[in-house]
Amino acid sequence: MLELADLTRTSGADVVGSDVQRRSEIEPAHFIGMGKVEELRGLRDEGSFDIVVCNEDLSPRQQRNLERELKVRVLDRTEVILEIFAQHARTHEGRLQVEAARLHHLLPRLIGSWSYDRQAGGRRGGVGARGGPGEQQIESERRRVRKRIRDLDEEIEQVRSKRSEARAGRRRAELETAAIVGYTNAGKSTLLNALTGASVRAEHRLFATLDPTTRRLDLPTGRGLLLTDTVGFIQKLPTDLVAAFRATLEEVTEADLVIEVLDASSAVVMEHADTVERELKNLGAADKPRVVVLNKSDLLGPAQRRRLLAAMSERYSSRVVPVSATQGGGMDELLAAIEDASRGDAVGLDLLVPYGRENVLASLRRIGGIDRTEYVDAGTRAWGWAPRHAAARFEPYRAPEAAATGTNGSRRGRRRPG
Repeated sequence: MLELADLTRTSGADVVGSDVQRRSEIEPAHFIGMGKVEELRGLRDEGSFDIVVCNEDLSPRQQRNLERELKVRVLDRTEVILEIFAQHARTHEGRLQVEAARLHHLLPRLIGSWSYDRQAGGRRGGVGARGGPGEQQIESERRRVRKRIRDLDEEIEQVRSKRSEARAGRRRAELETAAIVGYTNAGKSTLLNALTGASVRAEHRLFATLDPTTRRLDLPTGRGLLLTDTVGFIQKLPTDLVAAFRATLEEVTEADLVIEVLDASSAVVMEHADTVERELKNLGAADKPRVVVLNKSDLLGPAQRRRLLAAMSERYSSRVVPVSATQGGGMDELLAAIEDASRGDAVGLDLLVPYGRENVLASLRRIGGIDRTEYVDAGTRAWGWAPRHAAARFEPYRAPEAAATGTNGSRRGRRRPG
């Protein structure tokens, strides 16, 4: 309920009160019981509120019945989240995805007093505003919405295709990719800025950033990594929104590494971790190499920080790093953890590079790493590693001993993250 209040304020409404009803089952007609409806009607008559927000999804019937009984606008959780996304979408791609999600949610709820124009594009009168055509236009409105949905789906598919081409281009550059994921307002954009020197919009509010941003991260070894900030997760993330943002969320499914950011200062950080884990499983990205970042750790006392780090280290098999993205604390340890984890799918290399071809070694340092070198008569003998998808380009320089045995691995073997 506290999160619902934050969502409601973020959407532009003032929260004047909250209430909870405990029932053994949902009331099919009104979601809540008639006694609670009467109680809310009394508060409405006192002028206490002009919008009701429910923390669950309402059926079109329940929403209409509640509005009829209370004579005020009734919103469910999904509509509030969609309103926030509509306000924060800044790129053409983001606006397309939000509009598609809003229309998919609107279509079964379309009644004469509900304006397509307000739901799809405008927000005249703020959150929960009314207006629109009369009941006799409902069928033409439905046809209009369905056509707009088809047009939007086609445009989003084009966006998805362009994103796929962009990822293919990054693959050709042979750099590993990492996606920053986490609960909304955990500090993902702030972390991206701190690591790469980017200037991504970062604010202390829910869903401040919707549009993914990719920046190059130079690791301490000199190797480059492409880091992408993604949209934040939240409990009960609307399915329409997940479907519409498929092109954006594919940045997570296609990444080589996941950097999960958690707000260490939150009293419900474990619940946030559960939500992120659930969404990663839904995206098919839960088994990817991962680094867990406990951001805002500077807001905890030493004992709190130790307890949380111990609990998270027991929960995750991945490396857990406490940091402060705003203060810069823990960044060296985080970079080392990213370096190790991003080598999860690395291939060991045993190379003999002729003198005069030092650009081959420079390329290996840029996209992988060199563990050690020896200078011999035929050139530079180098033992190192590269991402699996980029290893083939070094095949012409495989050392004769490695070629003779049919192997190509460093003397220390394939490196795995600790």
